[in-house]
Amino acid sequence: MFSTMLDFADVLLAALVVGAMFGIWLIFNPAGLAADVYITLQQQGIRTLNRKMPMLGAATILLTILAAVLGRHDSTRFGLLIGTVVCFVASGLITRFLNQPINAIVITWHPDAPPANWSGVRDEWWRWHLLRLLAGLGGLSLLIAAMLQRS
Repeated sequence: MFSTMLDFADVLLAALVVGAMFGIWLIFNPAGLAADVYITLQQQGIRTLNRKMPMLGAATILLTILAAVLGRHDSTRFGLLIGTVVCFVASGLITRFLNQPINAIVITWHPDAPPANWSGVRDEWWRWHLLRLLAGLGGLSLLIAAMLQRS
């Protein structure tokens, strides 16, 4: 029963985290946005997501590690869960060391006076976001496969 509850919580948190990344991909796509609109939108995202999402991501990683430990007797499930952890950790490291430093810069910008290099910074953040989204989707896919393996 505990393993089932753990699996449920793990999939739920992972779906929320990766779903948020997917939502960012849909909503925050900077293509065609004027500088002031981009800065306003990005700063709102930073204020609302910059602290909450890493905490949810860390909780998801911990739950997945626990699920792997509990499922170590099934080598296929264990391997899928370890792959999940690798993908989620990669996504977290991209967030922490590549996206968040850019967030720290963007949050200081004024929408009415964007810096000259704003589009280069925007494009760099977007590239890292796409990479972390791919890592997150990979992790979620592996996690779902591991949960189906349990059945």
